[in-house]
Amino acid sequence: MRKRNGFSNLYLVLVFAVLYAPIVYLMYYSFNSGGTMHKFEGFTLEYYREVIQDSRLIIIVINTLVIALLSSAIATVIATIGALAIHRVRSRRAKNTLLSLNNVLIVSPDVIIGASFLILFTIVGIKLGFMSVLLSHVAFSIPIAVLMILPHLQEMSPTLTDAARDLGASRRDVLTKVILPIIKPGIFSGFFMALTYSLDDFAVTFFVTGNGYSTLSVEIYSRARQGVSLSINALSTLIFLFTIVLVVGYYFLTTRKNRTATPVAESVAEAGVPR
Repeated sequence: MRKRNGFSNLYLVLVFAVLYAPIVYLMYYSFNSGGTMHKFEGFTLEYYREVIQDSRLIIIVINTLVIALLSSAIATVIATIGALAIHRVRSRRAKNTLLSLNNVLIVSPDVIIGASFLILFTIVGIKLGFMSVLLSHVAFSIPIAVLMILPHLQEMSPTLTDAARDLGASRRDVLTKVILPIIKPGIFSGFFMALTYSLDDFAVTFFVTGNGYSTLSVEIYSRARQGVSLSINALSTLIFLFTIVLVVGYYFLTTRKNRTATPVAESVAEAGVPR
């Protein structure tokens, strides 16, 4: 048993080494004063200053954050409504059909999704730019958020809503004071997952961006095609650190439910109090 555990631990170490070694290599040479990724000549923050002083890049960062935050918020609201609708479907076949349709955008290749959105926006007459990127990000973020919210609805006991109605709570009170507090961790998890996917997306965004509008992923790709520059290393390092912050935040949100008990009884009692 010990040998098996030791082999498993060694395997995990090797897997993580393969995954993170290129990232560490990239981060290491982002501080190289030599300007290449072949020999480290000295420590410098010049390339980070270049990134910070690049006004065009700052605008692209703002565009990326606005798209990510706005699309994630819109997608989470729609996903919450969709998850509630799917959860209330009684027919097993109909529910499985809805779940399958929800998962289409997740399992489909990004290239196909991006090309489909490009064709759709061209036919409808939507100009490629902010609106096309926002709509596409909302579309592929909704299924992700739905999958994060549905398990919390399935874990919720139906007796809670029945008890709230018996106490005189209206449908609005049941939703806002019983259901939403219970699925709140799933809502926040869905939001952060959608935010991460939006910040990370390249393939779909590449198809639906227009002239004069870009996001970080597309910009990094464009700069990398022009040649190796350590400013790309610095920019990628900053994005990686920001992603780590998001992952840590997502981890604490998902584990919060296990550390604190949901005040269901208080919510049900409050829902029965007339206004």
